[in-house]
Amino acid sequence: MSSVRIECVANEGYRIGESPVWDEREGALLCVDITGRKVCRWSPVTRQAQAIPVDAPVSSVALRKSGDYVITLGTRFAALKWKEELVTTITQVDKDKANNRFNDGKVDPAGRYFAGTMAEEIRPAVLERHQGSLYTLCPDLSVVKHFDQVDISNGLDWSLDHKTFFYIDSLSYSVDAFDYDLQTGKIGNRRSIYKLEKEESIPDGMCIDTEGKLWVACYDGGRVIRLDPETGKRLQTVKLPVDKTTSCCFGGKDYSEMYVTSASDGMDKEWLSRQPQAGGIFKITGLGVKGVPPYPFAG
Repeated sequence: MSSVRIECVANEGYRIGESPVWDEREGALLCVDITGRKVCRWSPVTRQAQAIPVDAPVSSVALRKSGDYVITLGTRFAALKWKEELVTTITQVDKDKANNRFNDGKVDPAGRYFAGTMAEEIRPAVLERHQGSLYTLCPDLSVVKHFDQVDISNGLDWSLDHKTFFYIDSLSYSVDAFDYDLQTGKIGNRRSIYKLEKEESIPDGMCIDTEGKLWVACYDGGRVIRLDPETGKRLQTVKLPVDKTTSCCFGGKDYSEMYVTSASDGMDKEWLSRQPQAGGIFKITGLGVKGVPPYPFAG
């Protein structure tokens, strides 16, 4: 094993940092601060993070083929023009659930934007259960609802052969797999491939590497874990200096660096004094594996 190094590259104190995505065009890392209501972009060249404020909790950001970005904002799918700081609504879901918001989202290999909803939290990981659903925003801007009864819709990714969709509903403490049809975007045959152990705590964001292994950020577990979806075995644990690790992605010039977002919401002064980098963005190098570039939304 090469030696793993962990560095806090942006100590921004995000309330709930989430949805890291590498933007190759900009050579920068995108992410969001959900409760801080901002979309952020960190440059490894300037080592500065820029932020665009928005009018609702913003839970995920994705690249768009035509340029700029798409985001999940409140219960809306929306477009974001970065330079103009302009947000326009594409469509809205869960109109009958005033207390809901989107959570994690990611674009599939065919350019569809998958994202799920949840009830607003009373405090971290405490909320009215079974209020969320999983949706897809298609390139023609229509929306498909896959299923409901979700607690906290979270990490998502696709196998390298595009035949399996991986998904996390956090309070199930499970990483699940579905059969996946790239042509239609349909999913089915849900099964659990990994149940988290007590010290790993709550599964949150997730990404896949070029060896087809999954990386899962463990909220309140202070770690990312590497899983083999074929065997259901944990292969590696990387511990971070903060408890509330929220999501992970690969980035950098050759996608060999891992970026991990974190949260500070729900931490008191004493806890924050022990973990001054809570809410920061971390870079992990020396993992010896690379990631898959993110797919852009085709609509």
